[in-house]
Amino acid sequence: MEYANYIARCIEIARRGEYYVAPNPMVGAVLVDADGKILAEGWHEKYGEGHAEVNCFKRAESQESRVKSYKDCTLFVSLEPCSHYGKTPPCAKLIIEKGVGRVVVGMLDPNPLVAGKGVQMLREAGIEVVVGVMEKECRELNKRFLCLHEKHRPYVILKWAQTADGFIDRKRGIGDGLGVTGQHLNGALAISTPKTKEIVHRMRAENMAIMVGTNTVLLDNPRLLNTHWEGRNPIRVTVDRHNRIPADARIFSDGIETIVYRERTDWPYILEDLAKRNIHSILVEGGTTLLNHILGTGIWDEIHVEVAPELTIGEGVAAPKIDLPDGCETIDGHQLYTISHIV
Repeated sequence: MEYANYIARCIEIARRGEYYVAPNPMVGAVLVDADGKILAEGWHEKYGEGHAEVNCFKRAESQESRVKSYKDCTLFVSLEPCSHYGKTPPCAKLIIEKGVGRVVVGMLDPNPLVAGKGVQMLREAGIEVVVGVMEKECRELNKRFLCLHEKHRPYVILKWAQTADGFIDRKRGIGDGLGVTGQHLNGALAISTPKTKEIVHRMRAENMAIMVGTNTVLLDNPRLLNTHWEGRNPIRVTVDRHNRIPADARIFSDGIETIVYRERTDWPYILEDLAKRNIHSILVEGGTTLLNHILGTGIWDEIHVEVAPELTIGEGVAAPKIDLPDGCETIDGHQLYTISHIV
């Protein structure tokens, strides 16, 4: 029996819950008989509801050829089964009750409420447990969840679009754009294409929070929704040291939680506070002052830069100055660069 093939399948089906399970991890489970035949699959579908193992057993027992005995079965799961009572009962206890003969785990859960306790519980019950199959791939699947529990801060993604000559916008003053004043003069420079905007909305759905600076709120009066992608809208975050953002700004609309930092606006503190709120990831969309502040701290995980190679404006608001990698993805003629940062 090739363990890696089944864990790869766990990872594949785990992604089906990508936009709905945060701050929980994405998890997939596959039940296999002694001959290697897949009997049932399950994944964590929605936060607060059944975990992957629970859903896998439900499917195994709802089919016409119901599994009558789990003794000779192997349960593959991409993340260590939980061992504590949270919004749902512990999955390790359920596995023991079902009488599964072997469990293969992609990686241990860094959450201190689990952290090896699930595997220990299974082994103490006499179940054979194998740990660490495709661990690198399992970690990549849940890099946001892991960042929260291992680094005690959200996973940080910086994103901006810029012209070929290095500007993210034309120069504008408060009241000149589509801002909270209601005026419609000289709106933000249109850099992205409809397709690359869709990618941005997907990124919004992938992360629990989205952040912009004070000037972006005042200039553009954004709602920061992921209207062009499925999943939940992110929690909105901004800073407002001088209480300049009015109460009727659209960042406070739509019934979505908005967090405003006024007294303490340094990046390490913001990350510490977001972690306490159990927010495992944040997408920062600018503007330049906020992006440069974060870059200066060195506390970030990814940067995504869109470059419009045929658009130049000569002067404007300069994009953060970073070295772009040699390779990139091209969509609608625009160059999409991704930079990963290990800290």
